[in-house]
Amino acid sequence: MNPVYITSIGKFLPGPPVGNDEIEDYLGRIGGRSSKSMRRILEQNRIRARHYAIDKQQRSLYSNAEMAQYAIDDALRRHPESLDRRIGFLAAGTTQGDLLVPGFASMVHARSGLPAMDVATHHGVCGSGMQAMKNAYLRVATGEAEAAVSCASEFPSRIFKHARFEKQAAFMDRPIPFDTDFLRFMLSDGAGAAVLERQPASRGLSLRVEWIDNMSYADRYEACMYAGVSSDADAPASWLDYPSVQEAADRGAINLKQDIRLVNEMPKVGVNRFFELVAEGRIDPARIDWMVCHYSSHFFREEIFRLLRLGGLTIPEERWFTNLYTKGNTGAASIYIMLEELMNEGHLKPGEQVLCMVPESGRFQTSFMLMTVVGSADDQPAAAGIPATEREPEAPHLDYDAASATQAFLVRELVQVWIDFEQKLARVPVIRQLYDGKFTLELYKQLMENIRQQVIDGSQWIARAASYIAIEHIDLRSLFIAHARDEHRDFQILERNYTAVGGDLAAIQSGDKNIGSEALSAYLFQRASRDNPFDLIGAMWIIEGLGCRMARYWGEMIQAQLNLTDEQVSFLIYHGDSDEKHFERLEAAIAHPMLTMDMAARIVKTAKTTARLYVLQLEELGNV
Repeated sequence: MNPVYITSIGKFLPGPPVGNDEIEDYLGRIGGRSSKSMRRILEQNRIRARHYAIDKQQRSLYSNAEMAQYAIDDALRRHPESLDRRIGFLAAGTTQGDLLVPGFASMVHARSGLPAMDVATHHGVCGSGMQAMKNAYLRVATGEAEAAVSCASEFPSRIFKHARFEKQAAFMDRPIPFDTDFLRFMLSDGAGAAVLERQPASRGLSLRVEWIDNMSYADRYEACMYAGVSSDADAPASWLDYPSVQEAADRGAINLKQDIRLVNEMPKVGVNRFFELVAEGRIDPARIDWMVCHYSSHFFREEIFRLLRLGGLTIPEERWFTNLYTKGNTGAASIYIMLEELMNEGHLKPGEQVLCMVPESGRFQTSFMLMTVVGSADDQPAAAGIPATEREPEAPHLDYDAASATQAFLVRELVQVWIDFEQKLARVPVIRQLYDGKFTLELYKQLMENIRQQVIDGSQWIARAASYIAIEHIDLRSLFIAHARDEHRDFQILERNYTAVGGDLAAIQSGDKNIGSEALSAYLFQRASRDNPFDLIGAMWIIEGLGCRMARYWGEMIQAQLNLTDEQVSFLIYHGDSDEKHFERLEAAIAHPMLTMDMAARIVKTAKTTARLYVLQLEELGNV
């Protein structure tokens, strides 16, 4: 058996942290009324913030597989070396995937960019993440894979949207039961991933996996956390046995539920297994430096401590680590998200022992994993973790009349669109290489070649939009015309930068749009060719925001990494300055009488579409 090391850990937490007072802004209020049990549940679990992969209109911003992919991307980016094709196995765990079939691991693999390989899906509740970890561990230990990736992702927020329960409550003529309402305020979204190899990382710290113990107690207990059957005594055995899927949904059979009385058995099962492992000599409590325990609520932490004291085998409280209170309960992904923070934020020292504990209440399973920290904390790889040059997402500032409910709604929604856009930009390969300090001159040339055509189109679609604005809105038409005038020669600055770094002018002038640029230009010209295309304010928010927020930032990083002169990055530097002035026109536009609530919603949709297509343009560099 080969030794096995966790050499890199990554995570993905969607969107900004959501405080307790905002939960129902995202999940909604059933029947328009706030939950009566929410405050009591939050007082018990003590979670202060969590992340949701839905917005306040309850639209999904990611898929579950996409979040897992982003966590894998983060883990691979943090690794000190390129793993190339050494990864030969992928294990993925989740409670509920995006599709009924195929398996979750196949969906993650399809998105990951990893080569053809063996995959395994682990379906359960919290324990499925540790099942995936053990499978990956065994593949490396037995030599079946030189390196493996284990990941887990959870997306429960979309199954707790208020609209799911309102028809059900009307059909059953009663409020939704507590076993469902309880979970709405317990669970949150996120993903984590780990790279496992036969040898430690060449630089920095690694975690040598000593053993992983997964134990099921389904033979002793009924299901405690489940979906697919109603809790009514006369209900069919499965949601598939109902006459229709709709009737199964109306009767609550598809709801995710928790048996509140039975869940109190979970700490007992976990602590009993801990005592057994101590008796077997596999755990020495005195040697544990970090106890990383996944518990869904602070209530269970207190119960675990009480049971340990009764058994006389305690681990001092200061050695326990959790980020439940700030990251939320992300189920199967929780253990990865905790280990990611512990490993990547400087907590660990060589020689320390880390014990992980993951109790699961699905039908009761407990997982333990013992690891030893190896390597050097003083030799962290330069590209490890989120680089110092990658900032926290922040939307460009836009002044508006706070007394106007429509303007306030529009700006609030545009800010959310921007935060999501900036997070996705950071994961596009060309931008990720820039943030990781791995940018090259060839990448810079390719970037300029690919965006030149879109830059040329910029002034043209804005001018077309101006021509479709009715004469009674001449002030708005003038704003668009002035904007088009400012933009129409920007491509010439880009060409000068290109030739200044050794590019052939004829090559960039004869270049064709990549497929992302084609889609972006086609969309913008289509929107610009409609009467009064005021919604293009949303497109300007994205494109001018890039100039205002990102252009100088990227330009200065490119200049520093490639040792370029001001003349060789002037296009980006110029836009960082000029687009701040363009924002004044956006501020004037959102104060225009044409702005109604319906128009504000259209502006937001245009901003979202533009953002997605702009990301696609950068993802498809060279694909013409």
